[in-house]
Amino acid sequence: MSDLRKINIDGTEIEVDGAMTLIQACEEAGVEIPRFCYHERLSIAGNCRMCLVEVVGGPPKPAASCAMQVRDLRPGPEGQAPQVKTNSPMVKKAREGVMEFMLINHPLDCPICDQGGECDLQDQAMAYGISDSRFKEAKRAVDDLDLGPLVSTTMTRCISCTRCVRFTSEVAGITQMGQTGRGEDAEITSYLNQTLQSNLQGNIIDLCPVGALTSKPYAFTARPWELTKTETIDVMDALGSNIRVDTKGREVMRILPRNHDGVNEEWISDKTRFVWDGLRRQRLDRPYVRVDGRLKPATWPEALSAAATAMKGRKVAGLIGDLAPVEAAFALKQLVEGLGGKVECRTDNARLPIGNRAGYAGTASIEDLDDAEMILLIGTNPRDEAPVLNARIRKAWSNGAEVALIGPAADLTYDYYHAGTGRDALTDMIAKGVSDETRDNKKTVIILGQGALREADGLAVMAAAQKMAELSGSKLMVLHTAASRVGAMDVGAVTEGGMAAAIDGAEVIYNLGADEVEIDAGAFVIYQGSHGDRGAHRADVILPAATYTEENGLFVNTEGRPQLALRASFAPGEAKENWAILRALSAEVDAKLGYDSLAQLRQALIAEVPHLAKIDEVVEKTGEALQQDKLGDADFLNVIKDFYLTNPIARASQLMAELSAGVKTRETGAMAAE
Repeated sequence: MSDLRKINIDGTEIEVDGAMTLIQACEEAGVEIPRFCYHERLSIAGNCRMCLVEVVGGPPKPAASCAMQVRDLRPGPEGQAPQVKTNSPMVKKAREGVMEFMLINHPLDCPICDQGGECDLQDQAMAYGISDSRFKEAKRAVDDLDLGPLVSTTMTRCISCTRCVRFTSEVAGITQMGQTGRGEDAEITSYLNQTLQSNLQGNIIDLCPVGALTSKPYAFTARPWELTKTETIDVMDALGSNIRVDTKGREVMRILPRNHDGVNEEWISDKTRFVWDGLRRQRLDRPYVRVDGRLKPATWPEALSAAATAMKGRKVAGLIGDLAPVEAAFALKQLVEGLGGKVECRTDNARLPIGNRAGYAGTASIEDLDDAEMILLIGTNPRDEAPVLNARIRKAWSNGAEVALIGPAADLTYDYYHAGTGRDALTDMIAKGVSDETRDNKKTVIILGQGALREADGLAVMAAAQKMAELSGSKLMVLHTAASRVGAMDVGAVTEGGMAAAIDGAEVIYNLGADEVEIDAGAFVIYQGSHGDRGAHRADVILPAATYTEENGLFVNTEGRPQLALRASFAPGEAKENWAILRALSAEVDAKLGYDSLAQLRQALIAEVPHLAKIDEVVEKTGEALQQDKLGDADFLNVIKDFYLTNPIARASQLMAELSAGVKTRETGAMAAE
């Protein structure tokens, strides 16, 4: 129940929730308050004092607006609303004094600082500081930290706002950063000089308000005013994190998060942030045709002719990879089915129900986790499969939610009840646990991972999870690992019986970026993709395609939310957009697709699947509950063996290879005592 209070801010009276802090109330009133330590998604530290305001009738000194609630203010002598001033002489003098202290030990290296042009300290010193300092003593210096290959440190610049400490401990769930010492000896450091062991650590770069923590791979490669900024969608996992891709000329220079409260808040995983060097390496930039057992460069007409000749009059199957946009999946489905063939997007053999959106996209939304009181994980390790979603589960846990896991035990960064590793634990929980656990009608979310769906009894596991959701009145989330999966399921790019049925007897296999699939010898393989990965090595014809940053595309995330990815740069060499390649090939095989532009393709797509027009909306997902079937007796397995090397772009990245090697070294390295 809200506790509304009136407050007068700089002469404007507004009504806000009494639980709000003054800095939040000022934002509601449209008044900007400078801050360094305060961040809306972290706990309140109140240690930078930059957000000082004057409370009229209060103590004769400024108050920290981030640490004082509206309900703590007293009304005026005649019952007037409490009055707060944000631009009085007292406030101006206080901010100038705080800024002077901030800059006492700060090095004068703005021209060479990588944060220059995007530095909060720089901006606020100009806006709220004074032109000179009274401090004449020697500045102190602090040793830099080695936090690993991602985050570069210049700790002399640090102003001890503790944002990085609070993020790593509260959101990422690691305890390797902290502050030691007092006064002038205070410094941010890492425990025993450890490197950070988290797949969310790159977010501290965005949080740092000065140049103490910067991106090591991006360092000294570009300045912010040189970059073209494009708002788009991430495809490294199925969460659909909102990102901004910054390009310099034709090159992607960095990837940053965008705020979206319904999906990723303002965090992204390290793979999302740093995979951009993989967009440059091992690229397919011209068509190839296999001649006498060897792949040889070809022109587009030659490659399309070779592919068309192979497809005409033969049994064709289409496989859709994990990074394909919905438009490409739709075009491939129309092309292959027009030739009498079959297509399949479930290349990992996930048992997902055809045409049942409540089955393959679940009934829960990501935001349902925010106020969940119980969360059950089945056959999933969200820390590897969707790190940002895992941070959201951790937030629910820190707010009091209970978490249970059925599957292999893992470090998920929060405490959980390990109910077991196999199907028997699921059966037991349905039989006796649900009614006991939910006797207080707790709001529950069940998260079903791909590790529970890839075995032969995958549909039976889903039916059991649906039954549990029905018994407990909870919602079911299906956590996918492939960005393209839900969209491809929406357009019906599936075959009854799965991939084995789709490619059974196929003489030609059209591989649309499915690089995790082993294709047996015998079939003629046409590979359409962006990188020289496993799929390209097996191919007889290679058609080079654009990546997710090089074409406009539609992706549907794991909760069923359609989102638009926008082109930030152009594909290298002769590589083309995915849908355009399929449209050109359709003319060659005399099965011409009925659109000549992406806009026409989307019109055809939306005519067939109307809910894809509802961009950034989670529409209600319907579908009948699956029939109960006998569960197997095996343990659930986690599907991701190496978080950093899950797709062709990541495998082409030198930085991802270094991070992967670092994980293996930590897992197998000898302890000091050995």
